[in-house]
Amino acid sequence: MAMAKCYILIGIPGSGKSTWINNQNFDWSRTVVASTDDYVDSEARNQGKTYSEIFRDTMPAAVAHMTKTVVDAVRAGKDIVWDQTSTTVASRAKKFRMLPPNYSVVGVVFRTPDRAELARRLKSRPGKEIPDNVMRSMIGGWEEPTKAEGFNKIIVA
Repeated sequence: MAMAKCYILIGIPGSGKSTWINNQNFDWSRTVVASTDDYVDSEARNQGKTYSEIFRDTMPAAVAHMTKTVVDAVRAGKDIVWDQTSTTVASRAKKFRMLPPNYSVVGVVFRTPDRAELARRLKSRPGKEIPDNVMRSMIGGWEEPTKAEGFNKIIVA
């Protein structure tokens, strides 16, 4: 059996992470997506509200759900696509701590689009507003991933 893989997606909101997932031909019977956004989106639909309206109150449950998804996937030896911003070494280190050494870890880097394209992409997601100061913080706090963090491979999407 092949070594299980974990793809850690690295990029700000609107950089193309979710689109990349949708365009992959993973064996979905043995691949899971770990994402807080998916949980918040689902809860928003269930409550008839927007992502932004429930984000703060739902995030603790979303993190717990994402963590359980990863733990269950590791137990089952499934591949993982970790769909979060992961723009800092510290945020990625938390993920590495959850993965056993038998996982091959691939960093998938999504470059920040130019200002106009980023604004267009963010605007195309109604009900999912990210404050400008949060976006500036993520862009300004970007830390380029390196193999020294533990990645077996780093690719730019």
